[in-house]
Amino acid sequence: MKHDLLGLKDLSADQIKHILDTAGTMKEIVLGPNKKTPHLQGKTVVNLFYENSTRTRLSFELAAKYMSANAANITSSGSSVAKGETLIDTAETINAMGTDILVMRHNLSGAPHSISKLVDASVVNAGDGMNEHPTQALLDMLTMIEHKGHIEGLKVAIVGDIYHSRVVRSNIYGLTKLGAEVTLGGPTTLMPMGIDKMGVKVYDNVHEAIVDADVVMALRIQLERQKKGLFPSIREYFRYFGIDEQRLRLAKPDAIVMHPGPVNRGVELSTAVIDGDRSVITNQVTSGVAVRMAVMYLLSRGGF
Repeated sequence: MKHDLLGLKDLSADQIKHILDTAGTMKEIVLGPNKKTPHLQGKTVVNLFYENSTRTRLSFELAAKYMSANAANITSSGSSVAKGETLIDTAETINAMGTDILVMRHNLSGAPHSISKLVDASVVNAGDGMNEHPTQALLDMLTMIEHKGHIEGLKVAIVGDIYHSRVVRSNIYGLTKLGAEVTLGGPTTLMPMGIDKMGVKVYDNVHEAIVDADVVMALRIQLERQKKGLFPSIREYFRYFGIDEQRLRLAKPDAIVMHPGPVNRGVELSTAVIDGDRSVITNQVTSGVAVRMAVMYLLSRGGF
């Protein structure tokens, strides 16, 4: 029986911890002088991306290559998708080539779930629509553990474009299962109805959300997903919802600042905060390679 990583919604706390523990070991490899291991030797990993990506796609590719897998990248613009080939036909073609792990990003929520039923390869969701982005949440949690020592009991404030964010949904599933308190803050126009039912506290402002927070995570304003103006202007957004040094003082003195990237400087975070001592955004990128190594390694060994 094959195993997939389609989201954190259906994973247990123990399964999440197992992935994070394995990722901690993998990070030692990433930071070490010799990044080549035989963990996936003889395996083939295909990255199928229907949306633009730099960090996620590159980190999956590096993770595969660090573990001696054969890695290939496919984008919709550079494949037969541009000629009209359907997602199902593309996935079945990739599967017929003996692919072991299929990493997939798609603009439609649930696309990886549908494909996982049709292919023999283990499917890893690298972001589907506005649903989930499980490996991003895992790397976020790994970064928190490295800087705070634990997840349980932390107050994690996530602010910004909550409505369009698949990152926030995966983080809510993972963080609440591991015992963190999650607060959300942002404009009411960017806050999904009923998200408070996921076990989080919701505020229509940033101030209340980040008071005494251990972790402040800003989300990117996803202008490409917005079909209508959900706030007056970028300048107005930063004025009321952006995180600058003054607003950051509401969090705990040792609070860390995170962002899934890419960051719109001067919109979600000020340059001073991005480049400041409390920012761990660069560390998140390093954690991303380690997490993706762990996920693919564990899937190749029978799952979590």
